[in-house]
Amino acid sequence: MRYIIIGAGAIGATIGGRLDGAGLDVVLVARGAHARALAADGLRLTTAGGERLHRMPVVTDPAELGELRPDDMLFLTVKTQDAIAALDAWGDAEVAGGGTAAQRLPVLCLQNGVESERLALRRFARVYGACVWLPATFLEPGAVSALCAPLTGILHLGRAAGGTDARVRAIAADLEKAGFGAAVVEDVMRWKYAKLLGNLGNAIQATTGPDPAPAKGALLLRAIREAKAVFGAAGIAHASEAEQSAARDGKVEQPAGVRGGSSWQSLARGTGSIEADYLNGEICLLGRLHGVPTPVNETLRQAANIFAREGLPPGSMSIEDLTALTDEAAARA
Repeated sequence: MRYIIIGAGAIGATIGGRLDGAGLDVVLVARGAHARALAADGLRLTTAGGERLHRMPVVTDPAELGELRPDDMLFLTVKTQDAIAALDAWGDAEVAGGGTAAQRLPVLCLQNGVESERLALRRFARVYGACVWLPATFLEPGAVSALCAPLTGILHLGRAAGGTDARVRAIAADLEKAGFGAAVVEDVMRWKYAKLLGNLGNAIQATTGPDPAPAKGALLLRAIREAKAVFGAAGIAHASEAEQSAARDGKVEQPAGVRGGSSWQSLARGTGSIEADYLNGEICLLGRLHGVPTPVNETLRQAANIFAREGLPPGSMSIEDLTALTDEAAARA
């Protein structure tokens, strides 16, 4: 099986590098300066075991690979806001022996939130989901760090529509060989909805900075309360905190001093986009569908998007100002 990593950023490059280090066949898909650095100098991947240089094939689009192989496995690791373009480009790619990737090849969605699986299922016949616990940092072209130990990360895997099969078990075995925990579960979306609760704080971190503070924790709890209310109204189940703790405690310990998460990094790199529409925005969508007010998540979604659109520095807003905006929105709701 050859792994094609569509989006060699923090998550994609870490998984690709670790799979390469385990002797597996990997292709990285990247763009711009990052693609040029990867092609010219290789991937500098720093894990708890130190820095290692990985040299893998690097492409920017499917045409550079020619016909895809019937044993190719697509890992979708772009941010959700970039998923449609990636799915369309790779879904139309021809596969040796006939047919397209969307018709014949499996795709595994490894994004925060729960939308990518739905986007993929509209296009691909074989879609898998992954709940990813993998703190990683990507701030400069060609270099990624993922410092958790003893495992680099933990992934829960399953068919997006529910259930498991031999293919997902084979993927899990390869990921475990590469230094990850990889649990195969019957309902992967239940785990992804649970992780979404924590990811509601990405917008807080991106706009007010990654340093912890009681006021930030209090605002996150308000966002989570809204989310649990809409989950209840929508009949959406999610893994419990006890289940999540049992799955990762003592297995993915991160050293102190690591900077911000994925949304903070998007602002730091000046990408011009952020994933808030698919994190806080997912809660707003469910709230509108089921008649549950979500003023906190709507304010966080709007603030994160303003930061991305206007190129504001991450962490340049005070938590007091952000909290005041959410208070005003809650009073109007």
